[in-house]
Amino acid sequence: MEIKSVAIIGLGALGIMYGKHFVDHLGVDAVRIIADHDRIERYKKEGIFCNGEPCAFRYVDAEEQMESADLLIFAVKYTGLKSAIESAKNQIGKQTIILSVLNGISSEQVIGEAFGFDRLLYCIVAGMDASKVGNELTYKNIGFLSFGEANDERSEKVQALARLFDKVDMPYEIPDRMLHKMYGKLMVNTGVNQSTAVFETNYGGIQVPGKPRDTVIAAMKEVIQVANAEGVDLQESEIAEWLKINDSLNPEGMPSMRQDTLQHRPTEVDLFAGTIRKLGKKHGIPTPVNDFLYDRIRTIEASYA
Repeated sequence: MEIKSVAIIGLGALGIMYGKHFVDHLGVDAVRIIADHDRIERYKKEGIFCNGEPCAFRYVDAEEQMESADLLIFAVKYTGLKSAIESAKNQIGKQTIILSVLNGISSEQVIGEAFGFDRLLYCIVAGMDASKVGNELTYKNIGFLSFGEANDERSEKVQALARLFDKVDMPYEIPDRMLHKMYGKLMVNTGVNQSTAVFETNYGGIQVPGKPRDTVIAAMKEVIQVANAEGVDLQESEIAEWLKINDSLNPEGMPSMRQDTLQHRPTEVDLFAGTIRKLGKKHGIPTPVNDFLYDRIRTIEASYA
């Protein structure tokens, strides 16, 4: 199995960052950006920029019938996943590997139900500091991807993706416990994304002692409690490991939820505090910090009008 063609759905921060990286290493013909006709026309008219450089993307209408992609990457917000799945239908073939770089722990279930779990690899991304304003993306750290099978088998899909990432110099890891890794990323997102949005700050604001950083840690501890109740062995010692990654990021950068609140966009609070509150209720575990964050972010969203 060899991955020669890559399709990406979604040109948010990660879609642009990964799209540009693949184009730079594989060439423009090997990478396709899938979107509807009107969105493509807007991309072409306004342009897409990455660290000040225009992106030479090849756009493909979602309705166009064509040879399936070897690798299909979902890089949309969770709120756009349903329409993205519809747009992806013409990209799926017998050998297509599907990867989701969405936040949370829910997208793989939705995508697997739509296209089959046999095509899917579980994935989280971390360590990037990409910030998108309008049609312009800036970043210093591309971070890394963790991917694997739900059962941690080193399958041919896993090996094929590793060979591609080696070829294009994409930082990655194949963890021993993929689902554990996913809950770990949910933990850090629940703390970092939501706290920066609520306290209206950037990475720098939670890299120093103070209430924002204390809230990050307290929210992460609640994730550990519900994860343990779900049978995932997260430990408080892992908080320091994730914070070390966060502390290495560009202090002026911002996670996606803070970017959303600045630009008056709907957030993914349901993927973070929403998930933790739901699991807390399921297991009888209080989640006061995530209750606070959820209510504050909903208030911020309501203020947009």
